[in-house]
Amino acid sequence: MLDGKILTMAFESSCDETSAAFVLEGREVLSNIISSQIDIHKEFGGVVPEIASRHHLSNINWVTEKARKAASEKYGRTIAWDDVDIVGVTKGPGLVGALLIGIATAKAFAAVLGRPLVGVHHIHGHISANYIEHKDLKPPFTALVVSGGHTSLVRADDYDSFTVIGETRDDAAGEAYDKVARVLGLGYPGGPLIDETAKKGDPGAVEFKRVFLEKGSYDFSFSGIKTGVLNYVNSEKQAGRWDYSQISDVAAGFQQAVLDVIVTKAIAAVKENSGTMGRKLVVAGGVAANSRLREMLTSECEKEDIRLYIPSPVLCTDNAAMIGCAAYYRYKAGKTDGLSMDAYASIPI
Repeated sequence: MLDGKILTMAFESSCDETSAAFVLEGREVLSNIISSQIDIHKEFGGVVPEIASRHHLSNINWVTEKARKAASEKYGRTIAWDDVDIVGVTKGPGLVGALLIGIATAKAFAAVLGRPLVGVHHIHGHISANYIEHKDLKPPFTALVVSGGHTSLVRADDYDSFTVIGETRDDAAGEAYDKVARVLGLGYPGGPLIDETAKKGDPGAVEFKRVFLEKGSYDFSFSGIKTGVLNYVNSEKQAGRWDYSQISDVAAGFQQAVLDVIVTKAIAAVKENSGTMGRKLVVAGGVAANSRLREMLTSECEKEDIRLYIPSPVLCTDNAAMIGCAAYYRYKAGKTDGLSMDAYASIPI
């Protein structure tokens, strides 16, 4: 412990970011070091699992030591390994080979130090990023998770108790962004590229169908919008009308169609569950960094008197600080994992 406070060392390696962090009492981040592989995977148009795993293996030790040194500088004295009380790590979902690097490292520290090992669901981590950013936030609340692999509406009844009330039936929002970015020739990663390109376009110039599914459903479906973009671009090319000046309008139209559905359903979910969850909307995941989504949610929440919580962009991306926060609350709830803990490509929220 540090001055009577619980210190968590955490690792995140579920995809292409290698991250280590030291978090005090669940919410005070002493360090959060992230090594990204985006530039490495750009030439492939997406993350290559085997390459990601190899780079995690090369990065994990120096990232961990850098996190310890950064934490020591912030705290004002050297933090020794023996000061660690909990070892937290992402156990899934994610790329199994990538996850195993973080898990093996966490197990080694837990075994040598004799400290409890706490495996964390990646999405629980994303939701927990808001506890770091917003010190007043506590459950219950409704959470909107938007990332490359998930688009879900979740009831957070407690720090480690979640119920999915809606999720994507096909592509996640971030996945749809990546695929449309490839269709438009924008590159990878698609999310920030679509976001920036859309700022130069007219969202009403090209209309794409909003898919709300059956009445009362909080599920999502984005494959139709993605296919609509592909069909539009192909038909324009075949008719000889396509030129690159249309890209910004198509990006803007696509983004607006996706976000109209997400925002509408998120606001409806908060209103329906306000009796038990309160009028609070917590946003999490990589797509939470999208500037247009943040604008729309801010505007709609103000209209509906809903308290909106969104973390800073650095906490929207994959990072170990959010895993440290989630691990702390799992530990406080009496939930730990043994050294036999495995990695999971897929695991329910």
